Amino acid sequence: MTKIIIINGPNLNLLGMRETSVYGNEFFEDFFKNLKKRYPNIQLDYFQSNVEGELINKLHETGFSYDGIILNAGGYTHTSVSLSDAILAINTPVVEVHVSNIFAREGFRHTSMIAPACEGSISGFGLEGYRLAIESFLGQSDPEQS
Repeated sequence: MTKIIIINGPNLNLLGMRETSVYGNEFFEDFFKNLKKRYPNIQLDYFQSNVEGELINKLHETGFSYDGIILNAGGYTHTSVSLSDAILAINTPVVEVHVSNIFAREGFRHTSMIAPACEGSISGFGLEGYRLAIESFLGQSDPEQS
C-alpha cells in the first residue's frame, strides 16, 4: 500500500478560520477526511506543528519509510535552511504545497528555501494543491487505479 504523509507547518492549524479571503473557509481536517475517502487504497497520514524542530523530526521519522511527503512549511518556507537540509537528508520524495499563490503575495514570499530540495512545488490552487501532490506521487489521475 502506498504511504503518503501531509506535513503542515505554522498557522495551518487555523485553515478555515484565518484570512479566509486568502486561504478559504474549509477546515483542513474536513478536507483531509475527504482525501482519505477519495483514496481508500492509500495510507494517508497527517501531521501539523507550529514548531520548526517538530517538522524536522517528522521529516526524519517518515523520510525513509513513506512513499511521498507533501510539505506545506508555511512561513518557514521562506526562512528555514534547516528544513531544506532535512529534506535533502531523507530518501522519500517531497512535494512543496502552498494554498495561496505565493508569487502573487508579498515579495518575501516569492523565495522558497525548501523548493530546491523538493521534487516539485504546487502553489495557488487552494486545498486542491494537496490532491494534486498526491496525484503527482501516483503518476495518474484516476484514484480508482491506485
